[in-house]
Amino acid sequence: MKKLWLIFAQTLTVCLGVWAVVGLFRPEWGLPIQQPRPVTLPPPTAHAASGPVAAPAINSFSPAVQAAIPSVVNVFTSKQVRRSQNPLLEDPFFKRFFGDHQDSEEDEPSSSLGSGVIVSKDGFIITNNHVIEAADEIKVALSDGRKLTATLVGADPDTDLAVLKIDAGKDLPAIHFGNPEQVKVGDVVLAIGQPFGFGQTVTLGIVSALGRNHLGLNTFENFIQTDAAINPGNSGGALVDHKGQLIGINSAIYSQSGGSQGIGFAIPVTTARNVMEQIIQNGSVTRGWIGVEVQDLNAELATSFNLDTSEGALIAGVVRNGPADKAGVKSGDLLVEIDGKTLKDSYSMLDIIAALKPGISVKVRLLRNNQSQEVMLTVGKRPRLPRR
Repeated sequence: MKKLWLIFAQTLTVCLGVWAVVGLFRPEWGLPIQQPRPVTLPPPTAHAASGPVAAPAINSFSPAVQAAIPSVVNVFTSKQVRRSQNPLLEDPFFKRFFGDHQDSEEDEPSSSLGSGVIVSKDGFIITNNHVIEAADEIKVALSDGRKLTATLVGADPDTDLAVLKIDAGKDLPAIHFGNPEQVKVGDVVLAIGQPFGFGQTVTLGIVSALGRNHLGLNTFENFIQTDAAINPGNSGGALVDHKGQLIGINSAIYSQSGGSQGIGFAIPVTTARNVMEQIIQNGSVTRGWIGVEVQDLNAELATSFNLDTSEGALIAGVVRNGPADKAGVKSGDLLVEIDGKTLKDSYSMLDIIAALKPGISVKVRLLRNNQSQEVMLTVGKRPRLPRR
């Protein structure tokens, strides 16, 4: 029996070996192997409106750059700084022996660098107020190499904008304004300016966020945030879209090193255009004012004041004999609506009031002791305040 089982096992092993060899060289003689069924995919179709949309292929932004770069200028400013030659000469002990030197102080030039954008053919230029602030002399270098002296038409520290004027003797390449309502987070943008005095420089990025405020940079804030590299010297330069149209004025960066860290801020073109037009027409910007100090309402304040809402502007102080004081507004009131517009926070209140024309009467709704009240208030003119 054992011999029979051994003969059977050897025979089976030999047969399996022969079958494997035959299958290797003649697979069609072997056992049929079931092949996987092919999967038929549907033909590609257009994406639905709510689905992802493929971005258009753009190999170069050179046309946008060529359209915008002639409108971006370099702004040089200088001022005279009084500096003592030797502080020891001011000491009474030394004056006793060396006399009173009248020439112990001298004028020392101090200069700064920024950028600007030509916004009209006759030579009006927008830049940042901090670029030209306290300057004794302002010069502008055009993209064609000419350097011209500029005059300050007016400045608005509340938005950190200023308007300059140059006389070039011929039409200048004015930039085209973009449509701010079409700017979206994720849009490609280009920052053009003069970083570190290297000359015209273009950097690429996207719109990282819109409506940034509470940054403590300006009184009125509604910044476009971008990751396009913005460095010292870019201030006042142009932020343009992929068509080369102006959508913002580069203004500030967030940085712990002094260089770009991918968080830059630009003033929207709507704000820049409104300020520019008022400065050109009137020499300054006129805004509404009601004479209150406000703070944002948080959960703790809402609880302490027994309020059922977390939106609105909490009155922290009222200017004596100001418009709000005359209307009966008091500290601790919560402003929730002005002229039919709902207030979300203190920044929205500032924007709404600033847009009102001084002298008009508006209806103000407020909460006092959690009770709704309405008062009529005559809007005043916002006084010029020192820049924060």
